[in-house]
Amino acid sequence: MKKWILFSLIIMCNCLLIAQSNFRGVVFQDKNGNGNFDKNELGIPNVAVSNGTDVTITDKDGKYSLALCESCIIFVIKPSDYLIPLDQNNHHKFYHIHKPAGSLSTLKYKGSDPTKALSPSLDFGLIKATNASDKIRFIVFGDSQARNVKEMEYFDRIYSKEMKAESDFQFGITLGDIVWDDLSLYQDYLKVIKKFEKPWYALMGNHDMNFDVKDDVLSDETFEATFGPTTYAFNYGNAHFIVLDDVLYPDPRDGSGYWGGLRDDQFFFVENTLKHVPKDKLIVLFMHIPIFKEGAGFREEDRKKLLNLIAPFKNTLSFSAHTHFQTHAFFDKNDGFDNTTSHHHYNVGTTCGDWFSGRLDGDGLPDATMRDGTPKGYVVVNIAGSDYKCAYKVAGRDKNFQMNIYHPKVVKQKQGTTASIMVNFFNGAPQDSLKYRVNNGPWTKMQNMTAYDPGYLKELFNWDYSDKIIEGRRPSNPELTNHLWRANMPTNFEPGEHVIEIEAIDMYNQVFKSESKFRVEK
Repeated sequence: MKKWILFSLIIMCNCLLIAQSNFRGVVFQDKNGNGNFDKNELGIPNVAVSNGTDVTITDKDGKYSLALCESCIIFVIKPSDYLIPLDQNNHHKFYHIHKPAGSLSTLKYKGSDPTKALSPSLDFGLIKATNASDKIRFIVFGDSQARNVKEMEYFDRIYSKEMKAESDFQFGITLGDIVWDDLSLYQDYLKVIKKFEKPWYALMGNHDMNFDVKDDVLSDETFEATFGPTTYAFNYGNAHFIVLDDVLYPDPRDGSGYWGGLRDDQFFFVENTLKHVPKDKLIVLFMHIPIFKEGAGFREEDRKKLLNLIAPFKNTLSFSAHTHFQTHAFFDKNDGFDNTTSHHHYNVGTTCGDWFSGRLDGDGLPDATMRDGTPKGYVVVNIAGSDYKCAYKVAGRDKNFQMNIYHPKVVKQKQGTTASIMVNFFNGAPQDSLKYRVNNGPWTKMQNMTAYDPGYLKELFNWDYSDKIIEGRRPSNPELTNHLWRANMPTNFEPGEHVIEIEAIDMYNQVFKSESKFRVEK
């Protein structure tokens, strides 16, 4: 009898050890929305769950099991036909923080408190989507990057109104640099996001980090305590979205500053989540630092490895921010993207523009035009199946405002001039087609060029040569841009006013038109 009792105790202890070596739980349909897995609710099969590295799939009863980690975040990867419950600030409740020791007590900005004893079942309740479709619309914000309460008020006053006007979208995301080093502003940012009244995702940038750490894996402690995991995934329609913290801090080369790149555990997550994604899905990556080939902003071997992981998927797209200008890059087999199509990387404009610089308008809001001449704003993305279209929306302007036109306001009749008609097509790429005509005459093709935006230069000169103080903060120095087009300025018209019409056709065959007037004098 004693031997039997001893044997039973050994079996129980072994079972307990096995149970403690894994996270276990259920992904279920939360019909009553109380967050608890109730008796009348059913588990959801074939849903991905991750501990930040490994990815597993729920069984027929919605149950999952994942390897126990010492300090990590366990999260569900939202399937297309379900929604994640939202907290009071419209952020998603899709994760459990598991940090028994909590964050470092020496952090300047608070991280996670020590978490309680591991629950026997870490469950995730999802809400059945009533209008799930392969047609989705979402908003992409570049850096909001407020450095203080005043700039957070700028962000609030500009974009709370904008997002209420943009009511027809499923979700939004901010691509890092949510604030400018002062992480106490996270709570002010969340109050603004709450006003958007739409689900919103967050991504970490180089100004969102804990700088008082010595290991990159600890640089996101305050971000995680506020927003959850920094590398994760979710699904909408026929698209699989992957969010990547691509800021390495401290820089592994010299221990100073930061570098664009990914850790091994992040690559493991990307590889593991893609194992469960059908090849006909559109893969969309979100990151902060762009994966440009030029310069040393992003580790080359990491770019090649990332492109190699997504290359088996025919349809791919990625977004970044960080630069405070707009540009498009395309990667092919020569870059490690072994696919019949090229990979499109869109480095988007920022919501703070040129860091909330420039003249203040009648409402006390900064102009903040970016260094490439692109006004502050955001990107609207429409996806149908695996096809997508992106459009840039200038804050406070009609959606059809897509370009600025520069030319002399008056020219002397039939007198040659070296002046040009120049167009800054904000969301343009060199392969786009721009043409002009005067007074409904024949269309003439314009030539793409790389240069400084003329209007931005003029504004800088106004600041630098003004004999009076200008309210606001001087804009940054200009950045060369390739979304400029030019043509010779005509002078062979009769005296009087004439109309220049511009037609721009972008990479998605979207057509935009604008016009401007000039005068001819004898």
